[in-house]
Amino acid sequence: MPSNHRMTRRQFVEMGATSVAAATAGGFILGCGGAALEKPEVGAGAGGAAAPPSGAGRPTYFARFGVDEGMIREGIAEALSHGGDYADLFFQHRVSNGLQLEDGEVNRAYTRVELGVGVRVVKGDQTGYAYTEELTRDAIKRAARTAASIADGPARPAPQSFKADGGLPQRYTLDMPWDNVKPEQKLPILDGVNAAVLKADARIKKVSVFFADEAGAVLIVDSLGRMAEDVQPMTMMYVSCVAEQNGRRETNGYNVAGRRGFDFYSPEVVGRVVREAVARTTVLFDAVQPPAGEMQVVLGAGSSGILLHEAIGHGMEADFNRKGTSIYADKIGKPIAKPFVNIVDDAAQSFARGAINVDDEGNPAGTTMLVDKGVLATYMHDAISAKHYGVKPTGNGRRQSYQHAPLPRMRATYMLPGPHKKDEIIASVKNGIYCQSFSNGQVQIGAGDFTFYVKNGFLIENGKLTKPIKDVNIIGNGPKVLEQVDMVADDLVIDEGGWTCGKDVQSVPVSQGLPTVRVAKITVGGRSQKA
Repeated sequence: MPSNHRMTRRQFVEMGATSVAAATAGGFILGCGGAALEKPEVGAGAGGAAAPPSGAGRPTYFARFGVDEGMIREGIAEALSHGGDYADLFFQHRVSNGLQLEDGEVNRAYTRVELGVGVRVVKGDQTGYAYTEELTRDAIKRAARTAASIADGPARPAPQSFKADGGLPQRYTLDMPWDNVKPEQKLPILDGVNAAVLKADARIKKVSVFFADEAGAVLIVDSLGRMAEDVQPMTMMYVSCVAEQNGRRETNGYNVAGRRGFDFYSPEVVGRVVREAVARTTVLFDAVQPPAGEMQVVLGAGSSGILLHEAIGHGMEADFNRKGTSIYADKIGKPIAKPFVNIVDDAAQSFARGAINVDDEGNPAGTTMLVDKGVLATYMHDAISAKHYGVKPTGNGRRQSYQHAPLPRMRATYMLPGPHKKDEIIASVKNGIYCQSFSNGQVQIGAGDFTFYVKNGFLIENGKLTKPIKDVNIIGNGPKVLEQVDMVADDLVIDEGGWTCGKDVQSVPVSQGLPTVRVAKITVGGRSQKA
């Protein structure tokens, strides 16, 4: 793009402020929070940009901000000026909108705009990193000079041209980009949810609805001459409600999320959110606490995948193993679970919150088999850990934004279906609990010790689901629990909530899932006798 078309950050933010003013009449917010996933459709990319043309060695989406091949080449050259082994530029533009409805009124609305570029220089196992929010040649070169200071040697040549990866998958292209959706189109959905929740049960006294959407893109260019540009939409709706019965109050909720567009919010999806939010709240009036102690635990299909993610998945991220802090550091090629246990980390779940077309280092992102027939097959790698282990990157290099260097991170992590049936698993348990959903927990990453709070579940008595339970903690060690998984059903569910993973002060959207699974024993906390 000619230089007279370039847009400074100040100009862009001013443009964004205009958008905010227009939006706040009807509302807007940001988004990413709690729990994630669903299905596909196809069309033009969010942010009004089509997918990058195949093989084009120049930015497409970021051309609107004046980013061109010359600017990139100069930035890479500056990054290599002190002898770094490798350098990359990570451009990001993200517009996040949020809208909150409480007691039938909009009480919060906002838009957040992020625009910048991060420069990374790698020398040996050292990383230099700097970023700027000014997309100008001089600002990028200054940031590159700072990142380059990690090295101390003769300059290395920068690529003279860049080749775009025209073969990127299209896992979340939308018919209507979010920046084409007006606030007045979103508000009726929130109003409808609010009314439907109140109508569903007279005990519901208070309703909160959060609606969030994002439009934007990333551009990764590196000293190998690679270029990848990816348009990345996101949305989430969370409904929480408070119910009252005989002076007692209970709170719960439900949410859906994904890299989806406005058409995601069909009557079917909205109806499911309403039903689940109401049912998961009102059932708590009948809930009891199970007996405490070690017992068989059945993890329900779907959101129970949080245990797999937190207590097991993090231990399979390569950086923890490279540093020797993971219990899996010496387990590659060794059995860590029953032969019918298979676990993957998957970037290819179309429209899932954890889906990506390319990772934040520009590497292909596909499906990585972590545990194959009970044997630990590989770790999740970024480029640095892959080089350390002498393997190819697995497409797990991810970062929160242009302000952060990439790390090995999960995408959509789940256990594949097994040989058993859900009914068979429940019927096999004489006394235990069935965990349906979790609200929070704590994990010691590496060792895998965990405590999770079960928000919804049931007692299992003589092979049948009986009373609902609440206020239950399950306590254990992730790798040991994986060894104790002795039945896996064929009913895998990828949870559709808005899960966000935090690591090293960076948050990234993820998905997770699980079939119905029986664990031979987990410590169940709570009161020492039935309520």
